[in-house]
Order: sequence, then C-alpha cells, then structure tokens
Amino acid sequence: MLLCTHFKALRETISIFKTKTRVNYLLHIILYIIAGIAVLSVIVYFIQERFIFKPEKLRQDFQYKYDVPFKELFFDVEEGVRINGLHFFVENPLGLILYFHGNSRSIKGWAKYAKDFYRYNYDVVLVDYRGFGKSTGKRSEKDMLNDMQFVYDTLAVNYHENHLIVYGRSLGSGFAAKLAADNTPRYLILDAPYYSFRKIIERFLPILPVRFILRYHLRTDKWIPKVNCPTYILHGTKDWLIPISNSEKLQALSPRKITLIRIPGGKHNNLPTFPEYHNFIRDILKY
Repeated sequence: MLLCTHFKALRETISIFKTKTRVNYLLHIILYIIAGIAVLSVIVYFIQERFIFKPEKLRQDFQYKYDVPFKELFFDVEEGVRINGLHFFVENPLGLILYFHGNSRSIKGWAKYAKDFYRYNYDVVLVDYRGFGKSTGKRSEKDMLNDMQFVYDTLAVNYHENHLIVYGRSLGSGFAAKLAADNTPRYLILDAPYYSFRKIIERFLPILPVRFILRYHLRTDKWIPKVNCPTYILHGTKDWLIPISNSEKLQALSPRKITLIRIPGGKHNNLPTFPEYHNFIRDILKY
C-alpha cells in the first residue's frame, strides 16, 4: 500500500515536471518570436525607404530628349534641396496638369504619360520627389509634402488655380490629395489611390507593428474629406497591389464630390492600355 502511494506521488511529480517543461518550452518559443519581431521591426524601421521608394537616379548633367515641346524646371526649395521637373507645353493651354507619379523610376520614364493630357491642349508638369532623378534632399513625409506645396505655389503664379488640375498616381495620390485639401485647384484626379498607406503596408507585413514603425503614413483618408473641388478616381477592378476597395472607401468619405470610375479588368500598372481610361480623361478635361 505504501509502495503504491509513493508510486502515485512519483507519477504526479513527473507529470508536473513535464507540464512545467512544456510551459517553459512554450514560453521560450514565445520569447524568441517576440524578440524576432522586435529585431525585424528595428531593421524595417531603418531600411523601409528601400521598399517604399524605388527611384531611378540621374546625373545632374543628364539631357532629357522628347519629340514635343518641353523645358526642364528646377524648384529650389531650400539650401541643398532642389526638385527637378519637366514642363510639356502647348500653345494657348486650357490649363495645367500637375502630375505626381508612383514610387518607382523618375520623370524620365513617367514623361511618356504627358501625352495623355497635352493632346487635350493642357500643359503638363511632372516632378521628381527627393532622391528621384535629379531631385536632391533627404526624404521625410513632412519635407516631401512641403516640397510639393512649394512646387504648387510656384506654378500658381503663372496658372490660376481655376485652371490648375492635380493628378496623383498610386504613391503620388497621397501628395495630390494633400495639395487639393490645402488649396483650391479646379479638379483632383487620383489614379489607383490608397485609402490608408499604412493599411497597404500592413497587408505585406501583417506580423509587424506597422503603426509604430512606419515613417510615411500619407493619410489620403484624412485629407480627402477636406478637398472642396470635384474629384475623380480611376481604378482598375483587378488591381491586386491596391485593391479597388480603397477607392470605394475614399468615395464613401465624400460621395457628393467624388466620382469613382471603374476600369473593368484594369490592374495596377496598366490602366493607360484601356480605351476607357483615355475616354474618361478626355471627358474630364474637355467637359
């Protein structure tokens, strides 16, 4: 009887030991996971610009060449910061399109889209963000927004706001929305915009505390309700990178002022290949 009691006690002790061992093992795993996320968060915090921005850098003596009239622009924002731009112009323009491009390349390549606008008798200005093309300066969200306001103010000297249209493509949609919220352009046109830049990043980094480590938030959702001019959003229904639900939510913030134009079958980078895209641009600019 005594032997059975000791044996039972021994089994209970072993069971408790095994349970504690499993708990300790799980705690160690959890601690390793937390430590791994912390280390990865620190790394992402410091190198995030490499993932967000994919600039093409150009030599300062690089010569742009196009078959239509254009001139190169420089906006000297402050000491050490110079924003480079291209101005495609026509005779007796109906107005000016200020075009903010996506997160890759430079205006050297994006300039091919200028024809979508100047063929309707509009001047077009494209600018590069800091670190893109010939533009200089250290990037931050605040500074980049200030740069674009400086560009807008400079152009508004020669183009009345009633004839100034702001166009933002993908990443550029945030800059365009902020300008339209702080100023009074004739129209705001957004091409494949995001509702919240943070939400887009969280889709690709779901395990990281993106809210705290992201240095670029570009709150289109915050700025759109403050835009008073008519706003047009063009978005492909098959856009995987920035799903059309982003534009639907933006429209819901200001349904009376925002017209959402769906491009059936359109993806993130191919809207200009659709006749519907050009037809809508024509209708917006001519009517």
